[in-house]
Amino acid sequence: MLKRLAVLAAIMAALLASSIPAYAITDGSLDNGAHPYVGLMVAKAADDTPLWRCSGTLLSPTVFLTAGHCTEAPAARAVIYFADNVVSGTGGTPPNICATGRIGYPCNGGAAGTPYTHPEYDPNAFFIRDLGLVVLDAPVAMSEYGLLPTLDQLDSLKVNSKTTFTSVGYGLQKSFPEAAAWKDVALKTRMVANPHLIQINGGIVGDFALLLSNNANTGGTCFGDSGGANFLGNTRIVAGVTSFGLNSTCGGTGGIFRVDRSWSLDWVAGFLH
Repeated sequence: MLKRLAVLAAIMAALLASSIPAYAITDGSLDNGAHPYVGLMVAKAADDTPLWRCSGTLLSPTVFLTAGHCTEAPAARAVIYFADNVVSGTGGTPPNICATGRIGYPCNGGAAGTPYTHPEYDPNAFFIRDLGLVVLDAPVAMSEYGLLPTLDQLDSLKVNSKTTFTSVGYGLQKSFPEAAAWKDVALKTRMVANPHLIQINGGIVGDFALLLSNNANTGGTCFGDSGGANFLGNTRIVAGVTSFGLNSTCGGTGGIFRVDRSWSLDWVAGFLH
């Protein structure tokens, strides 16, 4: 999502100082078709004007899971692309969704749908219920989809380097301070990283989020991947969606909104039936 590049200073400072919506994969590697159900979403206003980009995960042929700050107003529609590289259109379903070499959004094609935001979402404290969905107009058939966790499944996780996640998304691969922003690397390519668990159930993440590593060794998330999947280990279970960062250069740690809580699972279940 590109509409919130500035740091949101002192939002609920007792919980998350200087938190900012997060966006893409840093220090990662090419996904190479390993997660075809992870797509790049372009949010649009009612007049079809493109607003911002996010990532997310297809849970069924018609239900796409992402972050709440990706689906909030004024988003009225969304178009989602599942190619490995959305500019060249290589890989994914359907293939060749954009003309080779085309730059910018929106490209032609993609799967269109209607965005929905968690009913308890608050744009002034987005990280508390940072969950959104897009219900597609027509089904996208794949051999497999992302999976939801069970209720409170993540509570058993231990904080150490062995508790890892598979973060998948599109967008910025490197971020620099504003004065050197021209150095940013923002290929619209699906990337993957493997951060480990830093904090759970307490501290700045409360009971609604997790804090994951974000460094050159493990990789992490940055601008361009809000809503992207953070799979539990090497599974297809979406432990959380990429939600926030704590600085404008995407270093140190990154926050993901938990999908295993009742307020997440119950709401999503209403769209899957």
